[in-house]
Amino acid sequence: MTQTTDVVGIDVSKARLDTYALASQQARPFGNDATGHGELVAWLKRLSVGVAVLEASGGYERAAAQALRKAGLIVHIVDPKRVRDYARATGQRAKTDRIDARMIAEFGALVLLAKPAALAGADDPARQGLADLVGARQALVDHRATLRQQADVLPAGLAKREMLAMLKPLDHRIAVLDRHIAAAIAKHQPFAALARRLDTVPGLGPVSIAALIAWLPELGQLDRRQLAALVGVAPFADDSGQRIGQRHIQGGRMKLRNLLYMATLAAATRHNPVLKACYRRLIENGKKPKVALVACLRKLLTILNAMVAHQQDWNPTARPTPQPTAP
Repeated sequence: MTQTTDVVGIDVSKARLDTYALASQQARPFGNDATGHGELVAWLKRLSVGVAVLEASGGYERAAAQALRKAGLIVHIVDPKRVRDYARATGQRAKTDRIDARMIAEFGALVLLAKPAALAGADDPARQGLADLVGARQALVDHRATLRQQADVLPAGLAKREMLAMLKPLDHRIAVLDRHIAAAIAKHQPFAALARRLDTVPGLGPVSIAALIAWLPELGQLDRRQLAALVGVAPFADDSGQRIGQRHIQGGRMKLRNLLYMATLAAATRHNPVLKACYRRLIENGKKPKVALVACLRKLLTILNAMVAHQQDWNPTARPTPQPTAP
């Protein structure tokens, strides 16, 4: 394929970066540390590489991506599952770090050719810091829930008491993180303004608001269908010939979706009159409760998207405003 600039695919692990420059067909490993990042940047400049594509790898890709962006490269972080699906579709069954890097480069080049405007944005240290805090809080909440479940099945005795004793320190650390999250939002004027606007929505609490700010920077910039797909609540068809299959949601930002699902559960059953009416209507029309809740979550995202796009607070009596159109 013809390319105006070389694309490098980077397979990321904790200690190593395996790379493959697509146009020049050169491959090299580098250390995943400051020294390795410097060597990688120098090598890519010699090859006139302008675009780097990295697989998301649990955060191990973050420092390398930041170094590449600082060096002036366009950086894309891609979903590993999509890359593996591409590899299987092309008949590539073997899997090594070098092959993975080549598959990442090929996949990235195809995406760039198909959607040249879909470029990764600049680093946002403030949002990343907030995302780290929100992610740490959620990890402790999940750990606390697991401990409680494990303690519940134990008989009364020393083992159960020791398990329960771990809950109080976790409660304290979660509360500390809540204060850090609130402070991070308060000291950042755009975050604080967005938080005040989202806080006008009945049923949205501080945790959901912080997650939306940290994990959904696209809010207000996409149309409702794009946003639903991004979060992972868009229903995908499963039809073939005369068969009409059941639609399912898939993909998206799972941690954000799970938090918003719980917020929607409370809002649609108790706190938010608009979502409550929507949920009741869907149930009366025969929808299963989970299906109805996901539909309410899509409706909530649509409302939030319009609020942010048009700089409006929650106002259920207002006439609907047009949604942002897809670029």
